Parts: sequence; structure tokens; C-alpha cells
Amino acid sequence: MSETFELFEYMREQNRKAESPLASRMRPRTIDEVVGQEHILGKDRLLYRAIKADKLGSLIFYGPPGSGKTSLAMVIANTTKADFRQMNATTSGKKDMEEAVRAAQDTMTRAGRKTILFIDEIHRFNKAQQDYLLPYVEDGTVVLIGATTENPYFEVNRALLSRSRIFELHPLSGEDIRKLIHRAVEDRERGMGMYEASIDEDAVDFLCEAADGDARTALNAIELGVLTTERSPDGKIHLSLEAISECVQKKILAYDRDGDNHYDTVSAFIKSMRGSDPDAAGYYLARMLEAGEDIRFISRRIMICASEDVGNADPNAINVAVSAALAVERVGMPEAGIILAQAVNYVACAPKSNASFTAYLRAGEKLRETGNLPIPAYLRDAHYNGHEELGRGTGYLFPHDYPGHYVPQQYLPDGIRDEVFYEPSDQGYEKHIGERLRSIRKKGTDEGGNG
Repeated sequence: MSETFELFEYMREQNRKAESPLASRMRPRTIDEVVGQEHILGKDRLLYRAIKADKLGSLIFYGPPGSGKTSLAMVIANTTKADFRQMNATTSGKKDMEEAVRAAQDTMTRAGRKTILFIDEIHRFNKAQQDYLLPYVEDGTVVLIGATTENPYFEVNRALLSRSRIFELHPLSGEDIRKLIHRAVEDRERGMGMYEASIDEDAVDFLCEAADGDARTALNAIELGVLTTERSPDGKIHLSLEAISECVQKKILAYDRDGDNHYDTVSAFIKSMRGSDPDAAGYYLARMLEAGEDIRFISRRIMICASEDVGNADPNAINVAVSAALAVERVGMPEAGIILAQAVNYVACAPKSNASFTAYLRAGEKLRETGNLPIPAYLRDAHYNGHEELGRGTGYLFPHDYPGHYVPQQYLPDGIRDEVFYEPSDQGYEKHIGERLRSIRKKGTDEGGNG
């Protein structure tokens, strides 16, 4: 009777596994099956060695969706000799934690075995819930593994953080996604190999881009494609570019990150911001984001434009651009698009001046022409004994000791003392900068300096 029951339970478990989503079935079973994250899972890395040796302390896995946080926890579950308990902070409460702690205490007392408690979406727990775990983490009743898509330094109690090692997981690379796609299509035990499916390489290329580092997105598209695509006359399922595009609900855009179209689009984007056309700049932004362009690359372009093309005509433009760059790193897609759009519109609509950039180019050209000319002695460092004997710092005029906090003084080397590199425009705030600069330059010419 018991053998029949065990066989029934085994068959039910096998059926449950077969019916579970592809992304769940394809989770790595061992650490050597994990794809990507070499920066923390390389064979010479601490986490790899700790998992192999089953010597884990409390951990926080932080990274975007689909980067493998839960998969790593499952690998640990398959590897460790400790008891392994799992809960999700979105559906669990304090009672669930109390039950987990009681079970862990019982296991430690009865069997002398520790318990690993994996909490997915740990940032969803409030402060009181996180505080409840602290003494049990501290005394070793449980080894905590938390997974979060949010920055743990903002979302997890400092006390828990101080008792845990934080490992940041990165979005999977295109090559990582490619490996997972082929593995999922070909694997006959856990993947879609039993369906006799194949996938075209251009569909693989597209899916690697569309997944944007998220393994779950890629695997869900593969599963949907196989289950909804009719067999060809040869009896096989052929996943084409069109089929995969439909599965991820994303249009096929002619945009190759390494090709001409990439550079043409970026060029049009920058020139539209420079040309004060927020409509065109916003269009090219959307085009890049829809094609899967790296949001960090886009934010760098906006920062450069804010300084090169807006400059001191609106000094706040660089502040907006830098703030947007920091924000998109923390928020991620798709909401990062909202932040980038705000920065693009600000920079595009701001008054424009490239005077600062031009001044930098002129100074560099003069430097290459004249070489390193001697710095005036009174401008050199004088923070050491004996500087007077060398004439260092002697005769320097401290501007704050003079009316208006300005005194005429030569700062350029003798050979280029009269050069002018920065010529402010009359645009925006730079107009005021230009008025002040012309005033003090005139005063310097009238009164002369200490050169």
C-alpha cells in the first residue's frame, strides 16, 4: 500500500514538474549549470567556493528581474546539507516567519542542522518584519538569503545588511541569453526538445535583444512560440523571427547596436537635442528604447549634450542629465524611459552654447602648439618649508582680500599670457557670465597684473 502511494506521489510530482512553466523547469540544478554572473560565480570567486563547500553565511542577492536570483537560491537548496525553507515577502507575513523560525529551532535542537531561509522580494517586508528576523540571523538559528530587485541599501534594514554579504547580479549578456535559448529549445528532459523544435538564428538574435538581459522573458517567448506554432510539413516546429516577435509583442526594428543604423539613430538623437527639437529627440529616444538600447548609453549621450551643447547657457542642464543617469540605474526599464524623456526634453529646450567646449578645444590646441610652458612662480605650490628661497608662491594676490573678490593678476604662462579661450555667448545664463567676464577682463587690461 505504501509503495503504491509513494509511486502515486512520485508520478504526481513528475506531472507537476512537466506542467510547470519552461522558465521554472530550466532553472539550473547545480552551480555549474548557472549561466552568466561570472563576476561573482567564477570558480575563483568567494560565492562559488562557499556554495561548493556548503559554508554559506547570510546573503542578499540584488539584481534586475530575470538575472538569476531565485535560480541561485535553488542551486543552494540543491547543494546544501542544511534545511532549506522558502517564502515570498509579497504573500507571507509574520506568522509565516514565526513558523519558519520555530521549525529552524526544532531542526537545530533535534538534528543539530542549521536552516537556510530564502525570502524572495525581501524589500516587501516592512521594518518590523525585517527586525523580527534579526536576532535569529544573529544567533545562527537561520541563515538568511534575501533576493531583491531594489537597492538593498535603501530597502533592507541596516542591521540585516551588516550581517549579510551583498552580491549584485547583472542583467544577462546577449551571449548568456543565447546559451539559455539553445539549451531550452534542445533539452528533451526539461526543455522543449520533445516537441522537435528549432529556432532560426535571426530569431535568436532578435530575442537576445528583446529580452534585455531577462532570462525569463526569453524562455517565456520560446515556450509560447513552441506551443502556438503549427508544425511544418517535415513534422517539426520552426520558430521564425516573425513568430518570436509576436510572442514578445515587440515589433522588429531595423536597429543593430553594432551597425550603421545604431550610429545613425544616435547621431539623429544628439543633433535633435542640439537643434532644440524635443519632438524629434523624443522620437529617436523611443526608437532606441524600443530596440533595446542600453539606457546607460543613452543617459551618457544626454549628459554629454548637456555640457557640450547647452553648457553655461543653462548650467542646470547638466544637473538634470546627471540626476536622470543616476535615477535610471536605480529604476530600470520600462520606467527609466519616463526619466530619460524628461531629461531629453529639458536639454532639447534649453538655450544653447558650445562656448565652454570650444574654449577647451582652443586650450588643447594651444597646449599642443607650445608645449608645457612654465607656470608663473607665484602660482606654484607653497605648502612646504623653503618655498620662499625658490620663489614659490611669493607675490601671489589672494582675490578674497580685494573689493569684489577680484584683483588683476596673470594666471597664464608668460608665452601665452594674452590668449583668450573662453568667449561666452549671449544665450541664457551665459549672457550674465559674459558680462561679468568682460568687466573683469577690462579691469585686468586697464590695471595690469603682477606679471
